[in-house]
Amino acid sequence: MLNERAQILLKTLIERYIEEGQPVGSRALSHYSGLDLSSASIRNVMADLEALGFVESPHTSSGRVPTAKGYRFFVDSLLVVKPLEQHEIEQLGGNLLPDNPSRLISSASHLLSDLTRFAGIVIAPKRDAQAFRQVEFLKLSEKRVLLIIVTSNGDVQNRVLFTERSYSASELTEASNYLNRNYAGLTLNEIHRRVKEELGQLKSNVSELMSAAIETTTRTDLEEECVISGERNLLEIHDLSSDLANLRRLFDLFEKKTMLLQLLDASRTAQGMQIFIGSESGLGQLDECSIITAPYGAENQVVGTLAVIGPKRMAYERVIPIVDITAKLLSGALSHH
Repeated sequence: MLNERAQILLKTLIERYIEEGQPVGSRALSHYSGLDLSSASIRNVMADLEALGFVESPHTSSGRVPTAKGYRFFVDSLLVVKPLEQHEIEQLGGNLLPDNPSRLISSASHLLSDLTRFAGIVIAPKRDAQAFRQVEFLKLSEKRVLLIIVTSNGDVQNRVLFTERSYSASELTEASNYLNRNYAGLTLNEIHRRVKEELGQLKSNVSELMSAAIETTTRTDLEEECVISGERNLLEIHDLSSDLANLRRLFDLFEKKTMLLQLLDASRTAQGMQIFIGSESGLGQLDECSIITAPYGAENQVVGTLAVIGPKRMAYERVIPIVDITAKLLSGALSHH
């Protein structure tokens, strides 16, 4: 697609732009590329690369910057990945020792963020819904109720329910007693499926509180599956922070998480690492970002995905091995847990 001279100049331009963040002119390309070419020859190659959509010229400069298409060709065909420094490998391995799975997931997310200075994300293994042994509703305020769930293995979980009306203490006790008497040993979702027809016949306070409990538990579990660290690092990156409207959309994506979960959950079934550059992710909030993902597993089975989100102008040769090795170390730690 590109001759050797064009590939060398494109690689040099992208490497200089990643390093310096400024449009790259023909003088810099001549100096760093090692090619014995005149400025006119370099400008001709740059014009060809621009016509092909690999680079573009900002209005305020005579230099050029890579496009998403240029980054894609660079990553696929020109990139030379650099091995991690020994101290980075030791830092990763030392912080991902076999331990509590929840702490491992959190540690992996923080390590990705600390080593790349971008946002680190880990999608935790989906937890099996646990059957409850006992539930209790307690009034907190006029329209806030505390749901206490004791699971079959003795875990105690608390959820705050925001209700449409106020409930009396006797109504809350009645709802608790009804659920414990009729449905102990089932998950809340199983209750919902098995008694869907019956809900209309139940007293309204039981039906309303049960629906609120199911909705809150499902939403909270979904949020807990996605652990994000280092979002604030992105505030310090000029490529992203210069567009406040897009930055707000990006942080809104981090807060709501649902679309991010769908993207990374789809990556779970991919073979090995994936790199989404700009609009390739399908999420408008990430048009100015690149995402590097890798699946991780336990006992030879893929259970989740981890990722780094940063600007398109990132040091891919360094970030890619960080994501790759973190996924391998996390898999090993979970398998030995």
